[in-house]
Amino acid sequence: MSKRITLFMAASASLLASACTATVGGAGSVRSASPGDLAYCQRLVDQYTTYVGSVGGTLGGTSDRGAPADLDAKVAIAQCQEGNTAPAIPVLEQKLRDNRVAVPSRAG
Repeated sequence: MSKRITLFMAASASLLASACTATVGGAGSVRSASPGDLAYCQRLVDQYTTYVGSVGGTLGGTSDRGAPADLDAKVAIAQCQEGNTAPAIPVLEQKLRDNRVAVPSRAG
């Protein structure tokens, strides 16, 4: 009986380890953003923190203007910082539009 438990635990640990490595740095890694997307995302973050919401000292922000950033904006800002620009850019663009702030152009 204890041999079965030991085998079950070993198999479970192996499956868990392979599941973790499949999601971290595997195919579709968030580090595949182009330099242009990274720069544009940062411009969106700058616009947001300057004119819309404050992230204070969190997320590397230095601006404390405006109301505190909402959760969606904070997640998008964190995604930009991690290089995961695809989901972040549309959120930040919409946050700027919702607050009647000009969305910067993609061309530097």
